[in-house]
Amino acid sequence: MQYVRLVPADRNAPPPRSDLGPGAGARRVPGQDPRVQWVASLAVVVVGAVTIRPMGFTGQGLAVAVLFVVNAAALLARRLPEHRVPPRLVLVWLTVGVVAAAALIGVSNSGTGYLFAFFLSGHIGYRLETRPALVLAGLCSLLCGAVLFFRLGPGYEALPWVFGLLTGLPVVMGILNRTQRQAVQAAIEAAEAAERAARAEARTAVLSERSRIARDVHDVLAHSLAGINMQLELADALMDTGDLDKVREAHDKAHGLVKDSLRQAQWTVHALREDALPLRETLTAMLESSGHHDALTVNGTVRDVPARVTQDLLRIAQEALTNAARHAPGGEVRAELTYTAEVVSLRVRNGPATREVSAGVGSGMGLIGMRERVALLNGTLGAGPITEGPHRNGWQVEAVIPA
Repeated sequence: MQYVRLVPADRNAPPPRSDLGPGAGARRVPGQDPRVQWVASLAVVVVGAVTIRPMGFTGQGLAVAVLFVVNAAALLARRLPEHRVPPRLVLVWLTVGVVAAAALIGVSNSGTGYLFAFFLSGHIGYRLETRPALVLAGLCSLLCGAVLFFRLGPGYEALPWVFGLLTGLPVVMGILNRTQRQAVQAAIEAAEAAERAARAEARTAVLSERSRIARDVHDVLAHSLAGINMQLELADALMDTGDLDKVREAHDKAHGLVKDSLRQAQWTVHALREDALPLRETLTAMLESSGHHDALTVNGTVRDVPARVTQDLLRIAQEALTNAARHAPGGEVRAELTYTAEVVSLRVRNGPATREVSAGVGSGMGLIGMRERVALLNGTLGAGPITEGPHRNGWQVEAVIPA
């Protein structure tokens, strides 16, 4: 058994993000540093404002100014969070930007208006899925190339029409960038899922260990204290009769139970530390300490078994002996330990009571604990009355565990 130490999380730390879909754009992805993109977008706007001409409040200058503002707004809007902008609105906004960029190339006489088309085309590949991105980027190339080829404005003299067709090429870079972002997000999602699974596994291990310790505490304390209490109550009852010999006998039994409890506590400590106890010798000592001498029969070739199997068989034997003492005092007890190639089995039988059974109620956890122990080792447990043989009207507990 490996003990897992859980380290508490920092209560002041922010909760882990789970927006791994379209809203995960706020994550830092290589090549998508927000500061770099803001600087690049502002640089394009500033350079365009300084170089694009004419720009004024009347005639051609007014048309250039309006198209410049539309292009600047479309470019700067690419920093809007993805999860806050519906996909259809993104498509409309980028389409308007592409048309405005092509119109600006045709209307202006000079300047760097073509930069808007290049940057918008790259963002199209990043923001849209591959098919609509390629379609819109192709539209950008056709519009810009057509404006220059058909000489639809005064700007055709400054740029060749082939240059207009190239404005859609940055879409490839945008698609690659989006693919990289999705790969990073998938890796982050897998890491977070693995972390959640590790936490769940650690919690399961802790709960399993708690259940194991609870069973051991029950086996040691509940059984021992119940037996001691029974003898002390018997001694109190006998004191009224004046039979000092029986009082002394009950006192001696209680004292013996205290000693037995100390031994059981040592067994529990050994079990919790995974120290390997010799199964046959420990069973013999357990039976003799309960007053049953030469009560163990061993079949098959004795061999070492895993510490967990030894521990659980000893606990099952302890539970069976305690129940026999409580419900069938004075009855004969026999234990049979059998080794085969596939399994190790332990059978504990007790005959009917030969002395008066004191009224008492158990915790109800003994049989449950035995079944849990055997189930954790993929074994089987049978418990029930004996209907035939020398122990007829007695009780039998049999555990079979693969080893």
